[in-house]
Order: sequence, then structure tokens, then C-alpha cells
Amino acid sequence: MSITAVEHADGLPLPQRYWAILTIALGIVMAVVDGSIANVALPTIATDLDASPAFSIWIVNGYQLAVTISLLPLASLGEIIGYRRVYLAGLVLFTLASLFCALAHTLLLLTVARILQGFGAAGILSVNSALVRYTYPHDQLGRGIGINAMVVATSAAVGPTIAAGILAFLSWPYLFAINVPIGLVTFVLAWRSLPHTRPAEHAFDWQSAALSAVTFGVGIAAIDSVGHGEALATCLLQFAIAACAGGALLYRGTHMTTPPLLPVDLLRIPIFALSIATSIASFCGQMLAFTALPFYLQHRFGYSAVQMGLLITPWPLAVGVAAPLAGRLVERYPAGLLGGIGLLIFALGLAALAFLPDRPTPSDVIWRMALAGFGFGLFQTPNNRTMLAAAPRERSGGASGMLGTARLLGQTTGAALVALFLARYPDDGTHISLLAAVGAALVGAMLSMLRLSEAGARGAEHVQVQEGQRLKGE
Repeated sequence: MSITAVEHADGLPLPQRYWAILTIALGIVMAVVDGSIANVALPTIATDLDASPAFSIWIVNGYQLAVTISLLPLASLGEIIGYRRVYLAGLVLFTLASLFCALAHTLLLLTVARILQGFGAAGILSVNSALVRYTYPHDQLGRGIGINAMVVATSAAVGPTIAAGILAFLSWPYLFAINVPIGLVTFVLAWRSLPHTRPAEHAFDWQSAALSAVTFGVGIAAIDSVGHGEALATCLLQFAIAACAGGALLYRGTHMTTPPLLPVDLLRIPIFALSIATSIASFCGQMLAFTALPFYLQHRFGYSAVQMGLLITPWPLAVGVAAPLAGRLVERYPAGLLGGIGLLIFALGLAALAFLPDRPTPSDVIWRMALAGFGFGLFQTPNNRTMLAAAPRERSGGASGMLGTARLLGQTTGAALVALFLARYPDDGTHISLLAAVGAALVGAMLSMLRLSEAGARGAEHVQVQEGQRLKGE
């Protein structure tokens, strides 16, 4: 029997493990980079396709909306048919849609292709953390999560830089065409190396999937409407629709005998719920800073676009250093402590950026960026590991889906807050956004430290005992 034809109780053997983590990383890079790569090219695409800026924004929004509404349903589907199959299907759809994007000659075709690409990206992102859990042995899970966190953070940060580099020499269709050869190579690697998992016996809950799409799709649209100053009645209507759908989804989740699509069962685990809340707060702070910093550096200090790109680079580089380090530290020290310390460092870096001197030197900006990035990287890996380890192994899909959903919810809220602050306070909006980011980071640090409480410690101990018993049984 082939080595990939069986489910391994405690990770994959070497060298298959290395190929699997490379495959997962390649998928993440494509999916995350394409979430931001089109932003830089929007003016060029709009001009080339003779489209208005207002309509061309759907090239970005269509992708993000497709990812948001399908993360939890695809994570649930992964538990039922196997995470490997969902990843492979998502990868195929993403690659074909990328080719469709490159060939599109109208805004409508490009928008449709981007929506399909978003559904493919959701297939990759919804199960990547679950696949990491089955790829690494339990005692090395922190290292795997650390690599995953480093890839996600770096990919998100370098997306605009990659786009600028491609557009400097080639036309915009190559932004999407480059995914085709990478996708083909990744598919071959995925077919040969990704772990097989035991499928669940329950059926897919289509009604909950529809309710989830409405809840998160309309809910995030409502947050975005608030940020962009839409009419109060419109915002309230959107929030009401999202609340009704969310209530119905929650009701189904609490009255089902099978594992629910919205992992209410996991949210009853205190350490899991605290980790989700910590993730939302921290990613809100990160997006507040990421969105405000370019305006802050340009308008207040007069830096050019190239200078800003170079000055922001230490942030993802510091994340790349801290995330793998935190992956090893979390195997020895409590995740709540590491996450709390990381977010306090993150808040300190953000506060230092908010109070730059009137005429800062490049080094003044660089060390502050590096401090913020290091703190965020130190937090992210322990937090993600805790979320995955707190869930029963057979519910890894639900945990993986919630991890991605929490990230998107935090990022969307942060971006909407920046838009709101800039609209209400044109002169000081960026400075207020950075101060709000400090507040979000401090809230995250407090939530992380709560996991050190007696209840959190008992929950973590229970999870570790449960995991050990499960591995012995398998």
C-alpha cells in the first residue's frame, strides 16, 4: 500500500512531511497574495477595460466576498469528504479561474473569474490548518503552525510588492497567468504528498451553509458600509439581515446531533473561544495599522511610494523571524503567556509609530516596524496552535475554518474603521487609526492572558490529555 494511501495517527513520515508542508505553503502564497495583488493594478485594469473605478472595485470585493462566505462550509465539507480532496478541488478551481482572469477582456468576465478564483482560494485556505495538524506529529505541531503563520503574514505583506514588480515589466493579465504554472506544480505535489484523513459519516448541512453565507457575507458588507459612510438605514438593514441569519445558524448549531457547520461545540471550549476572540482583536489591530500606515507616512512625513514600501518591509521580515521561533517556544511555554507578551510588544511598536518625531529618520521608522512585526509574529503561532489543539482531531476542519473566519472578520473590521476615521477626521484619521490599533492589540493581549486563568489551564490540560488518549487509541 502506498504511503499516502493511509491516515497516519501522528503526522507524516519524512521526507513526505517536508513535501506536504511545501505544498500547503505554495497554496497559501497563491491564495493570500491574490487577495491583495489586484489592488495595485486596479487603476490600470479599469483604464484598459474602459471601466469606472466604482465598478472596478468588484475585482477585489468579489474575490474577498467569495472567500468569506465559503470558508466555513468548505471546512465542514473537508471533515466529511477529506481535507485533501477539498484542497485539491480548490487548487484546481483557483488555477483554472486564474487562467480565466488572464484571458478576460471585459470587466464582467474578469469579475466572474475573480469570484470563481475566490471560491478556489477558500478551498485552499479553509483546510490548510487542518492539513498541518495531520502533517506534523503532535509534539511538533507548533513548528508547523509557525511556518504556516510566517507564510500567511509574509504573503499578505509582499502582495503589493509582487504586483508592482510584475507591472513594471508586463501587462496586468500576467498577475493572474503566473498562477497557472505554479498551480500545476502544486497540484502534482499535493496529489503525491498531502495526508489522507478519515471522512466523517454525517451529511453536509446545506441549510447551514446558506445561512453561514448570508451571515458573514451580509455582515461584512454591513461593516464595510459603516466604514464608507453609507446611509444609516442601509447599514441597519444589512446588520438586521445578518443578525437574523446568524441567529438561525446558531439555533441549528445548538440543536443538531451531528457536528454543526458553525462550530458552536468548539466555542463552548473556553480556551478555543478566547483564542478566537484574541485573533479577531489582533487582526483588527493589524489591518488598522496596515491600512493607515501608507497614508500616515505619505501625508504626514512626505515619503514616496517606493520609500514607504522599503520602510514597511521590516514588519513582514520580523514576522518571518518571530513566527517559527514562537512555534518552538510554544512547545515549552503557555500559549496565553507568549501571545500576551507578543501582543504587548505589538502594541508598543504601534504606539511608537503613532508618536514618531516630527522629522523621523529611516531608522526611526524601521525599528518601530520591526518591533510591531516581531510582536505580531510572536503572538500568531501560539494562538493558532491553541485553537487547533483545543479542538478534537476529527473537528480540525471546524477549527481551521474558524481560524480563517476570525482573521477575515478582524481584517474587515479594521479596514472599515480606517475608512470611517479618514472620512470623519480627514486631518487626524491616520493617527487615530494607529491609536485604535494600539487599543485593539491591548484588548487582544488581555484576552490572551485570560487563557492563563484556572479555567483556561484546566481546559488546556483537558485538551492535552484528550489528544494523548486519542493518539494512543489510533
